[in-house]
Amino acid sequence: MPKKFEFLEHTADVYVRAYGTDLKEAFENAALALFETMTDTSKIEPRIEDEVEVEAEDEKALLYSWLQEWLIKFDLTGNLYSNFKVESLEKMPNGLKIKGKAWGEPFDPAKHVQKIGIKSITYHRMEIDKKPDRVTLKFIFDV
Repeated sequence: MPKKFEFLEHTADVYVRAYGTDLKEAFENAALALFETMTDTSKIEPRIEDEVEVEAEDEKALLYSWLQEWLIKFDLTGNLYSNFKVESLEKMPNGLKIKGKAWGEPFDPAKHVQKIGIKSITYHRMEIDKKPDRVTLKFIFDV
C-alpha cells in the first residue's frame, strides 16, 4: 500500500484520510496520523511500549475512542508514538472492543519539532468506507 494516510484540505482544523487493507490497519494508520499532526514521527524511537483498550457502540465511535485514548495518553504521559499495532478488534454484545499497542518515547523539545497541538477528535465529517481489500477512514482533529 503506497500511503498510510494523507492530510486533506480544511479551513481551520486537520482533516485526515487514513488507509488500510483492513479495519485494524486503517486504525493503526489513523493513530500514526494523530502523532504526525503533532510532530515528525520519523524522529520518534520505539523506546517504550504502551497500550490502550476501548469499547464503543459502533465503528465510528470506536475510531473516535481509539484516537481520543491515544491523545489522552500523550496528554497524561508526554509520550509520543510512531508505531501502532491493533492486537484485537472484536464484536461484543453491546458493540465493539479494540486493544492495541504503540511504541515511542517521551517528548523531547530538542528532538521532536512541535507542529500543531490537537485539542480533540471530532465526529464531524467522519466516514468509514469498507471495500473487500481496502478500508478508508476520514476524520477531523480539532486544533
